[in-house]
Amino acid sequence: MSWLSQATIVTLLFLRTIPQRAAASAAGAFGVAGVVAVMVAVLSIAEGFRATLARTGSPGTALVLRTGADSEMSSGLALEDTRIIADAPGVARAAGQPVASAELFVIIDLPKRSTGTEANVPLRGVQPAAFAVRGNVRIVEGRSFEPGRSEIIVGEGARREFAGLDLGDVLRTGEVEWTVVGVFEAAGSLTESELWCDASVLQPAYRRGSVFQAVYAKLESPERFDEFKDALTSDPRLKIKVMRQDDYYASQSQLLSGIITGLGTLVAAIMGIGAVFGAINTMYSAVAARTREVATLRALGFGGGAVVVSVLVESLLLALAGGALGAVGAYLAFNGYRAATLNWQSFSQVAFAFSVTPRLMLQGLLAALVMGLLGGVFPAIRAARIPVAVALREL
Repeated sequence: MSWLSQATIVTLLFLRTIPQRAAASAAGAFGVAGVVAVMVAVLSIAEGFRATLARTGSPGTALVLRTGADSEMSSGLALEDTRIIADAPGVARAAGQPVASAELFVIIDLPKRSTGTEANVPLRGVQPAAFAVRGNVRIVEGRSFEPGRSEIIVGEGARREFAGLDLGDVLRTGEVEWTVVGVFEAAGSLTESELWCDASVLQPAYRRGSVFQAVYAKLESPERFDEFKDALTSDPRLKIKVMRQDDYYASQSQLLSGIITGLGTLVAAIMGIGAVFGAINTMYSAVAARTREVATLRALGFGGGAVVVSVLVESLLLALAGGALGAVGAYLAFNGYRAATLNWQSFSQVAFAFSVTPRLMLQGLLAALVMGLLGGVFPAIRAARIPVAVALREL
């Protein structure tokens, strides 16, 4: 009989005995399921945060900041600079006007609905072209703010997470009382975490004079970005840096995503060690319960390799079942779950949804298989090394 045939027969024979060890087998599988569920759930935070920022950017939109600035918070542009930027070649035009918005970005404190604790919320002063620049901003309740008035509109994500942002609510910040007049959506992007108002009202409210922090410009096409960038960076009047909007927001997600991914991997590794020991105990018990079967098969001429394969296959199948249970459980419990966290690069809250993607579930299954392999290899070797004579004495 070939080695493969032996391995198949022994594996099928041993798998039939799993119901007799249901409690121990279930314990091992559930241990793996817990590890996979935690790992996938934690990593889904980073995935959801990254996806939120990715939906915000567009390769056809350019962002201009001051030279040396790594975010809007650390940037500053004079009014004349913003006009030069808006008139640069490559900028799209509508009704003869450039589709570019010079914007101001400040942080205000608002209480979270869930805990009542204060949190940083971005208040963005925009120009009328901001709606055309983004393209995905849509008023879903109320109306847009009127230029020159202390009115704000709030993103759906911000309203869901923070108190005091319902229609008609009044906020006092920056020496001005702001009235909430509208709610907007922006395709689930980072923009939904912001409050918008007229930049010309926000500037005196925070004593910013005629200074802006960034210019967002919609290009005639993504291919004209290099022309736009070269024209501005070669202008001696300007000290600015130019980037695509999607590149900027991708870089904004790196720090927090890296922290969460590292934390999730560490937690999963620590829990995984416990799951591996649980799997080892489960498989050692299974081997001990099969001593007679192993002895009989070895006496009939079955090799030790077939026994090793059977133990490993059982360990891997139990781990795979646990991994599938954990991955599906994480998907049902966390996919789409909404929360808010601090973006360390802008120091403001970002509302986002956990995202349990097929890739994360596959990673969970692969981690489960690794735990199953590590948990089964030593018991498998022990089973193969049981002396036939010693085992037969137990018959």
